[in-house]
Amino acid sequence: MERKILFPQISGIMHGGDYNPEQWLDRPDILEEDVRLMKEAGMTSATLGVFSWSAYEPKEGEFHFEWLKEIMDRLYENGIHTVLATPSGARPAWLDQKYPEAMRVDSYGVRYHHGVRHNHCMSAPVYREKVSIILNKLIDAVGDHPGLVMWHISNEFGGECFCPHCVKRFQNYLAEKFDHDIDKLNHAWWTAFWSHTYNDFSQIEPPYSNGECSNMGLTLEWKRFTTWSMTDYMKSEIDILKQRSPQIPVTTNYMKLYPGLDYRVMSKELDVVSWDSYPAFHNDWETFADTMGENAFDHAVMRSMKKDKPFMLMESAPGLVNWHDCNKMKRPGVHRLASLQAVALGSDTVQYFQWRKGRGSFEQYHGAVLDHLGRSDTRIFREVAEVGADLAKLSDLRGTLVKSKVALLFDWDNMWSIDAMRGLSQETKKYPETCIKFYKYLMHFGVDVDVIPSDDPLDGYDVVVAPMLYMLRTGVADSLKAFVKRGGQLLATYVTGYVDENQLNFLGGFPGDGLTELFGVISEEIDSLYPTDCNEVCFTDGSKGQVRDYAEMLRLLDAKTLATYEQDYYGGMPAVTVKDTGSGSAYYVAARLDDETMIRLLGQLLEKAQIPTYHLPEGVEHHTREADGQMFDFYLNCSQQPVEIEAVSGTELLTGEAVSGAYHLKPYGVCIIARK
Repeated sequence: MERKILFPQISGIMHGGDYNPEQWLDRPDILEEDVRLMKEAGMTSATLGVFSWSAYEPKEGEFHFEWLKEIMDRLYENGIHTVLATPSGARPAWLDQKYPEAMRVDSYGVRYHHGVRHNHCMSAPVYREKVSIILNKLIDAVGDHPGLVMWHISNEFGGECFCPHCVKRFQNYLAEKFDHDIDKLNHAWWTAFWSHTYNDFSQIEPPYSNGECSNMGLTLEWKRFTTWSMTDYMKSEIDILKQRSPQIPVTTNYMKLYPGLDYRVMSKELDVVSWDSYPAFHNDWETFADTMGENAFDHAVMRSMKKDKPFMLMESAPGLVNWHDCNKMKRPGVHRLASLQAVALGSDTVQYFQWRKGRGSFEQYHGAVLDHLGRSDTRIFREVAEVGADLAKLSDLRGTLVKSKVALLFDWDNMWSIDAMRGLSQETKKYPETCIKFYKYLMHFGVDVDVIPSDDPLDGYDVVVAPMLYMLRTGVADSLKAFVKRGGQLLATYVTGYVDENQLNFLGGFPGDGLTELFGVISEEIDSLYPTDCNEVCFTDGSKGQVRDYAEMLRLLDAKTLATYEQDYYGGMPAVTVKDTGSGSAYYVAARLDDETMIRLLGQLLEKAQIPTYHLPEGVEHHTREADGQMFDFYLNCSQQPVEIEAVSGTELLTGEAVSGAYHLKPYGVCIIARK
């Protein structure tokens, strides 16, 4: 495995953050002090221009980039490189006043007013024209600047538009998808129900809040179209950048499992994947280790979109944010732990929003490296500087990758389909949360897990886990069959294979599309349990597990029963089964089982697949990056207790010490062990 170094200009792991000098152009003393303090904090990059359109073009056709070039020059002279955003995330007032068609229309058909951000219509020709002009002017001004290392497309894409232009594009999109055959669409969407049959594509409207919201095929395809439309817009910016500035890579920043866009579709157009991480640390509904585990899952999702190169942590908060329900401060040591967790999971950057707090408006209380005090002797600044010093020591890590033998399947359109389905319990479906839980179960064993779409190739994986794979895309069933046939260990759960990619139910039994033969079972019914309901399963070895939320009734074909239900009318019926095919196995878990039971079951799969596991203290994560014959093991103590890691051998990168035997980690401590 070869290294894929993102930024050869920077010796360590990139350390930087969003910087908004346009807010301080009347304070040259502050701009001068910013550079001095950035160097003190060990910053090697700054992200500029995210919302700078009105500073670049205060009036239509009047451009000012002198201040930007001066800032980039000063940063570069001091060893700080620039990630430069395109300014399309928010429009100046003059644009909306003169060209109101650039503003979005909401799901009730009402045009937005000027304000906030990301409320523009990505399809509006005038908006694209104005973006093209400002982007070309930006490239003219600084596109060849020696400090420029990355183009950052817009900012946190999101939202949807219901304007007449977007409606027409949606109709054309559907006509192309269904071969201009309205009967194909009517069949795929089952429109005979409620007499909603269409005669022509021009009759189809998007799912307005006061219109057609009941057709599952329509609502799903609108989600897909919104992703397609956003990607089409993003490509319009990328095309300009690649024509004018082809040597500079491009990215855009994602937002966790944002439900409005399928990031995997968008990522195909990017050179590097980046995202913004803002966990709700120290909350009152889960343990700190659980919060860190979910953050690890999010990192794995982003990393897995481009497994052949590192990803970027584009934004994180060095202290707090201003938009959680309760904006709690990170406790001492947590910033370093969370930053190095991102590196452990494959990021070659640690970056922040923001460098300096603004004096006013919506984000004046959002955390920053420098607060309104403006000094370097604060706890936050000292912790950021500590991270900067750590990252400078990690040159050997640059370009290394996480290589996993375990995959967890997660699909955006499967999430949309489950959310839209009128069945089960609306409160407990929780598909994303279920996938995150399975990721945490596997983390218990210290194995790294790729989080991939169901139609990704499964070559190279020995274990595949598919929670709630309700919707089967074309070819997925055949891929799973081939995986098991070649010796893979597959685990699927309740609500697998109910519908095809248009949300039509499979006939002949669930799981559909031939998966009944793979698993050797048919699911005849599924029971949704109230929170006060409970059942148990009993395994053949006498161990028991708790059932909550969902329980399917299985008809056994040629699978082996591993556990049966204990209670209710389905007592004695199969609850967990396995069917072996050669050296491969297909496990089916028909109920939502407790954590301990699932950890035990997944441990059996890992053992059967001969995947090395780790015996870790409670609350400790283990991750590995590798390249060119070198391995780097990360141990992260996500607990407030000191722990001892057994059988550690190699060189600790942060201290340079040789290690052999037990290693002691303080609360929130991290060690990085280099070995051959």
